[in-house]
Amino acid sequence: MSTRLLVFSDIHGDLAALGRLMDLDADYYIAAGDLVNWGRGLEAAGPILQRRAPRVYVLPGNHEDESQIEEFCARFGLNPLHGKYFEAGGWHVAGLGYSNPTPFNTPGEYRDEEIAARLQPFADLNPLVLVCHCPPHRTALDRAARGLHFGSSAVREFLERIQPAWFLCGHIHEAAGVQTTIGSTRGVNAGKKGFLLELADFEPPAAPRT
Repeated sequence: MSTRLLVFSDIHGDLAALGRLMDLDADYYIAAGDLVNWGRGLEAAGPILQRRAPRVYVLPGNHEDESQIEEFCARFGLNPLHGKYFEAGGWHVAGLGYSNPTPFNTPGEYRDEEIAARLQPFADLNPLVLVCHCPPHRTALDRAARGLHFGSSAVREFLERIQPAWFLCGHIHEAAGVQTTIGSTRGVNAGKKGFLLELADFEPPAAPRT
């Protein structure tokens, strides 16, 4: 058996693209932030995501704030994932929204110290699929142009230290669709087109006989 996660990010108000994603068949759907711009027009996305409720999980990007996403999810029967996790097929699927600071002072930004603190509760989850809005700094996932990287150092440190099986993100549009590895972690910038992750159901090893 397997579990299919459809992860996508940075829709930025493109409701037609969101509808196409909801037409795809998956077990769970994870919106990894920035459904809209500057928090405006979020209600229009609700009925589209509601088609797949209650299997939809939503993170705030840097264009939304946590309370707004909580209220949005409550209204449309969706699941807020910011700072939370759920279990599927023996896997832990954890999420953290927001980005590190940007030059634009958007609603959902954390300093790297806060990102590190908010990721730490996920450190003991195994096996782990981590979904963040923000990519790790100085990797292929946060490369906006040659020599320009705008991701989070705290996200990178967590990945290097904990080595989750999978990491998925968005935020940096220029890196959408890029895949890479960070140690043993397989990383994907899911972007607007999304990434369908198929996970073989995980069965923990049997306890040794005594």
